[in-house]
Amino acid sequence: MKTFRKSLLIGLTVLGMGTTSLAAHADDSSAQPGARHAQMQAKMAEMMAKRQQKLHDLLKLTAAQEPAWTAYVAAIKPAAPAQPHGDRAAFAAMSAPDRLSKMIDMSKQHESMMEAHLAALNTFYGQLTADQKAVFDDHTMGGKHAPHHHGGWGHRG
Repeated sequence: MKTFRKSLLIGLTVLGMGTTSLAAHADDSSAQPGARHAQMQAKMAEMMAKRQQKLHDLLKLTAAQEPAWTAYVAAIKPAAPAQPHGDRAAFAAMSAPDRLSKMIDMSKQHESMMEAHLAALNTFYGQLTADQKAVFDDHTMGGKHAPHHHGGWGHRG
């Protein structure tokens, strides 16, 4: 009988936690998708600025290196997409070849952006001393001290 009571108590606890979670999620879902997206973008921009400031401090840049840092940070700043990616209805209404063509176009745009970031990185990286390069390597894009990140390319550090 003790096992039944324990199971019942655990079940009710889990059910209560699930109900609380659903209520919290329902509150979040009432917000407009655009507003949530804007909030997420602002939070990501804030986190990126903090990581960049931390990296800047760790690099101990000279006055002569500051313009290169400023140009690098400006070049890697995420641009607002020309069109939102969230129009699922329009995407679903396309034919399969059109959808694949659209996905290839988006991949090309992403590759172009990454190449521009690489060019900016190479320019900035060329201004660093050997010690600064070691710090940069360790604190960005998957280096030893960069936070772990699930997903694609990111400026972590």
